[in-house]
Amino acid sequence: MERAFEADPIPSLSETITLRSLVVSFVLGAALSAVAMKISLSSGFLPPLTIPAGLVGFYLCRAWIRVLDCFKVPHLPFTRQENTVIQTCVVACSAITFSGGFGTYVLAMNKGAAGEDVRDEKNIVEPSVGRLITFLFLVSFSGLFILMPFRKVMIIRHRLTYPSGMATAHLINSFHTPQGASNARQQVHVLFRSMGGTILWNVFQWFFAAARSCGFRDFPIFGLEAYKRGFYFDFCMTNVAVGMLCPYMITVSLFIGCVVSWGIVTPFLATKEGIWYSADLGPESLGGIRGYKIFIGVSMILADGLFNFLSIMVCTLCTMYKGRSQPMQVHCLNAAEQEKTKQSFDDRRRAQVFVRDHIPNSFSILCYILLSVVSTVAIPYLYPQMRPHHVAFIYLAAPVFAFCNAYGFGMTDMNLSSTYGKLAMLLVGSAVGRSNGGVVAGLVSCGIVMGAMSNSNNLLQELRTGYLTLTSPRAVFISQAIGTALGCVINPVMFWAFYKLQHGDADLFEVPYAWVYRGIAMLGAGQKGLPAHSLWLCKLFFALVLALSVLRGEASRRRWRVAEYMPSTICVAIAFVVPARIPIDMFVGSVAMFLWSRADSGRAREFSAAMASGLICGDGLGVLLSSMMELTHARAPICIKFLSSIDNVKLDAFLATLPRT
Repeated sequence: MERAFEADPIPSLSETITLRSLVVSFVLGAALSAVAMKISLSSGFLPPLTIPAGLVGFYLCRAWIRVLDCFKVPHLPFTRQENTVIQTCVVACSAITFSGGFGTYVLAMNKGAAGEDVRDEKNIVEPSVGRLITFLFLVSFSGLFILMPFRKVMIIRHRLTYPSGMATAHLINSFHTPQGASNARQQVHVLFRSMGGTILWNVFQWFFAAARSCGFRDFPIFGLEAYKRGFYFDFCMTNVAVGMLCPYMITVSLFIGCVVSWGIVTPFLATKEGIWYSADLGPESLGGIRGYKIFIGVSMILADGLFNFLSIMVCTLCTMYKGRSQPMQVHCLNAAEQEKTKQSFDDRRRAQVFVRDHIPNSFSILCYILLSVVSTVAIPYLYPQMRPHHVAFIYLAAPVFAFCNAYGFGMTDMNLSSTYGKLAMLLVGSAVGRSNGGVVAGLVSCGIVMGAMSNSNNLLQELRTGYLTLTSPRAVFISQAIGTALGCVINPVMFWAFYKLQHGDADLFEVPYAWVYRGIAMLGAGQKGLPAHSLWLCKLFFALVLALSVLRGEASRRRWRVAEYMPSTICVAIAFVVPARIPIDMFVGSVAMFLWSRADSGRAREFSAAMASGLICGDGLGVLLSSMMELTHARAPICIKFLSSIDNVKLDAFLATLPRT
């Protein structure tokens, strides 16, 4: 690859971080943050946005240059380094949607997730824009400095792949060749066509949704009896697109979990109404069926997280032990070495650029210590349920766990920051106690861990992308910091707008993970309020999932053929929390992707990500348009409902009794 760019000079810092790149990053970061926020609040699944960020960033800059060329305005050439900076800044901004916990621990603190415990004021905190922005700035920027001293060890010495970062780098490198530019243009055309079609489809649906349960969002694809149990297709293009992006086994596992949860467990629990729980409880109460399913899903998620945590820790320690005696070497370019293989030339060229821009380790350590001290003082002020010594302990232990997490992430592309956050939630929640606000304290500790570790993972992944595109580490770090700062402001403001809109329409967003995190925090702070026999069911499903995870891991290690057909336990667990329509939507997306691959595998492989990204963006914009119509009190003119033939006869007979107007 680097032979193709050998004649191109390495741009300076001022030529990499330009006004053009900052403007494009801001616009694209805000747009993708809105899309990511909608996905996070609706389904809890957040697909990777690195491909859309790199693709649309490339297209916008090309369009910018064409406009300047038309007016004969001089400009800097658009390089792959500038493309990397844009992608880094945009992903850093939109990633705050996940690490900020807007669909998880933030909403788990409010009255909606508390259910019947709304009188427990110590364990309820309503979201506040000012508090969220301050909290995110503290925890997110600490993550930027926590692993900076280990960047050379991770990327050059241990040669960690960071698969998503490597894929993004190859995409950017391919864009900046003549053939790649043409291919990128075709992908952008597919993206905008699918986005436009999705927006038009959302507008078309609005005309037939005059009241609740009207329109095509309640389409009984499996029949009316299955519809009564929640099995229907709602034409949510976001979930369909996520199904196109996910591996087949993920969506199949979700569908299996959906059948087990809504087709077996829910009917069984319904027979215990009035025996295990009161018949007077509402559908959202954690003391009824929803509570059972939430805590069963929590136990399954904890079992799968425990297995992955232990297995990756063991794998990481074994790999580090085997490679401890290998010295770090950075080769220089000379005439003799240029005769070596192409890959060797790439390695030497990239290592030379990577180590050239020096970022002092003392600066990173000092900034982390300073942020830790400020957080220890400020976070207990923002959330009085937290104690200063709890915050200090988390910041002391964070570098060790962040290193282990980043090392495992570099090998497997599995980010376990949420698993570490759940462990911190249990530990801090039990230490504080429910009577002293242990639920909120546990959720805040989870936010500190997730914010710091996720941002440190993202930075190392972007440094890997910069390493493969010959982008200065200093430029990557600065763009990551700019994107983080934008995300810490843009995302809370967007969340606040969605949150206020949610109060206007209670069914607008499901926020399934908020219930999960609230359940885990309740388990950590104490067992008060759990429905009868729920702990027994949790232990049963915990043991089943742990045994299945061990069996799947052993089958993968021994390369048994059955391993590729074993469902993902974490996806089965998630299906206990989300509505049945979400796995169905994703399953439909996977079926569409499978049929497309069978019909034209080449085009499906090349344009599926662009089409899925267009569906996601179009659905997000369609929701915004629908929300604007709600705010203006506009009502759709038509209502469409699906009825059985018997109900239709009854309806016709009733309408016949009414006077005609």
